[in-house]
Amino acid sequence: MTAHLSPAASMTSRRRFVSLAGVAAAGIAGASGVRLGAQALNDFDILNFALNLEYLEAEYYLRAAFGRGLASRDTRGTGTRGPVIGGSAVPFATTAIREYAEEIARDEEAHVKFIRAAITAFGGRPVARPTIDLRTSFTNAAIAAGLIPAGGTFNPFADENSFLLGAFIFEDVGVTAYKGAARLLVNKDVLEAAAGLLGTEAYHAGTVRTVLFGLGLTTAAKKISDLRDAVDGPTDLDQGVVLGGVANIVPTDANALAFSRTAEQVLNIVYLGGESADFGFFPDRLNGTIR
Repeated sequence: MTAHLSPAASMTSRRRFVSLAGVAAAGIAGASGVRLGAQALNDFDILNFALNLEYLEAEYYLRAAFGRGLASRDTRGTGTRGPVIGGSAVPFATTAIREYAEEIARDEEAHVKFIRAAITAFGGRPVARPTIDLRTSFTNAAIAAGLIPAGGTFNPFADENSFLLGAFIFEDVGVTAYKGAARLLVNKDVLEAAAGLLGTEAYHAGTVRTVLFGLGLTTAAKKISDLRDAVDGPTDLDQGVVLGGVANIVPTDANALAFSRTAEQVLNIVYLGGESADFGFFPDRLNGTIR
């Protein structure tokens, strides 16, 4: 993947993406607090929000590592169960990267099963896997970030470098989403479980960031980071794998703490701009209250 937009074309795509993000933000305002519009949120709503994101990660990594998706029994629940569009086994050239992908895939599959079981054990009902787009969504994101020219195609399953960049689009998002949700959880057992999930996702994100840095894919990673930062809101949260000219494997604030994102900010990213962009990775939006 070597094609790049000119600076002017890249800026045009960024502006278009940011303007689309305004549509998403207007549609989901209020999702970031303890109330969603007039409806109060509970721990089940937050866990189901996380489950939607885990479905995305699991389907991405399982297809990349093993050429398969989640078992049907692990995708049923409330709401409309949708298909997964795209995805295939990656022809890994490096044994270490293939093994990283396989380990993360197994972790993400376990996360889906764990969250579903936890929701059920606490008396709730897990949501079904919504429709997930692993094809058009990545191309739209790559064009908006300036990784490829308008009219091009980005397939994150084509090779290991593309796979790593695809993973980087949403890998850091999971860490910041769990961090942001922590203060909203009431049940301490649920909070402890969420802390464990956050820790695992942070290990995953750190691995992806380390490998991207080692492979010299720092410019592409910076474009993806800039795109996330442009769409998630006015604050400057995101960081590439290089900061101040040196390695930046762990993106933190001035106190060396991981960043938090609200549900609204997370949706702005995974929806890739909202209705005008066909809701990005989730063409039919998420299942559950926070959607």
